[in-house]
Amino acid sequence: MIFRRILLRAIKSQYIPCIKQGRKDTPMKNNGPIERKNQGEEGKKNLLEEIIREGARKLLQAAIENEVSVYIDLFKELKDEKGRRMVVRHGFLPERSLLIGMGPLTVKQPRVRDKREGNSFTSAILPRYLRRVPSLDNLIPTLYLKGISTGDFTQALEAILGENVKGLSTSTFVRLKRQWEQEYREWTRRDLSNTRYVYVWADGIYFNVRLEDTENKRQCFLILIGAAEDGTKELIAVLDGYRESKLSWMELLSSLRERGLSEGPKLAIGDGGLGFWAALREIYPNTKEQRCWVHKTANILDKMPKSVQSKAKEKIHDIYKADTREQALVALNGFASLYGRKFPEACECLTKDKEDTLFTFYDFPAEHWIHIRTTNPIESTFATVRLRTEKTKGCGTRLATLTMVFKLVYETRKTWKKIKGYKLIPKVLEGITFVDGELTEEEEQVA
Repeated sequence: MIFRRILLRAIKSQYIPCIKQGRKDTPMKNNGPIERKNQGEEGKKNLLEEIIREGARKLLQAAIENEVSVYIDLFKELKDEKGRRMVVRHGFLPERSLLIGMGPLTVKQPRVRDKREGNSFTSAILPRYLRRVPSLDNLIPTLYLKGISTGDFTQALEAILGENVKGLSTSTFVRLKRQWEQEYREWTRRDLSNTRYVYVWADGIYFNVRLEDTENKRQCFLILIGAAEDGTKELIAVLDGYRESKLSWMELLSSLRERGLSEGPKLAIGDGGLGFWAALREIYPNTKEQRCWVHKTANILDKMPKSVQSKAKEKIHDIYKADTREQALVALNGFASLYGRKFPEACECLTKDKEDTLFTFYDFPAEHWIHIRTTNPIESTFATVRLRTEKTKGCGTRLATLTMVFKLVYETRKTWKKIKGYKLIPKVLEGITFVDGELTEEEEQVA
């Protein structure tokens, strides 16, 4: 019975041992059952994808049909001198293919004859020249920043979207890149004189792209995101620099000031190792500083053995999630007492900023703390394209990489949410004092 089970298991496995006298066991591939199994699984997968794609096609077709019907019904009473309706349906436009995340969809868009002078029907669902859904425009810069060369884009997208992908040839990528480069140039010259930010998040990002200039091997891309007066998050600047040096950040911040951003934010959030802080103190000296607790936590744990990192991380969370500054300081001192003797470097990393920049967030509304304790708006945006492996063989230009960074963030911003408690932003901009996240009694009486 046992031998039978072993034999059956061997038959079902991918390799069957071949035992011969005087010869070492050699794995002999058994392709038959596995190929049939793989083909069956692949067939099921293709069938499921086809069902989903067909369902999406029918929904889209129904939506554009309904859109046309609503438009025609809106003007059904409008007739010419012969009593004929001015707005009518007139067959279909030529069949067109729309590229979505599951691959291409083929749809037939109804044609509308609108005889009113100077008027014509334009679909809001499926605009005239739309060939791919906007979300695919995010995919292109993501692939570039992951290290995929322009020449390999078609092959990469076929693997993602399926074979026979139309409208995404190498020439299309080149044309899109030129278009986005022009958009980036115009964006970097935009006027900021009527803009004001309450908070900014700063960070430096490294990517898989190996730049054509060998001197740029330590190039870093500087990102600045801000919270506007209405609480929305905006991309403020994208610029390349040598690592995260003060000089590079000075160039970025000086450009903002020259273009009209004369008043700095109330609070800036960033990693403690940035040259950003030195530049900020010169360009916007009145801006308060908050060190990112995610970076701080990672730096502390890096100086501790893995066996204690889990508990240490919980205690760090207890520090910056405390309800008051006093409670946070008590938790910080407790951490230092517990780990100070065994791990002095970790405790030094924690305590060196405690007086100036670790707990600045307590001077701002408690509703905003979840946003201003870390640089998460930047971290989450670039989580999938950060440098994790060796750089690619192909070279990218400085402008192209800057453009792709800009495009990725600019498209991602559509998913950003307003900061919580944004109605308190005017009070922050007025300089009203908060203590442990709450208005003081004097300020509440004035309000």
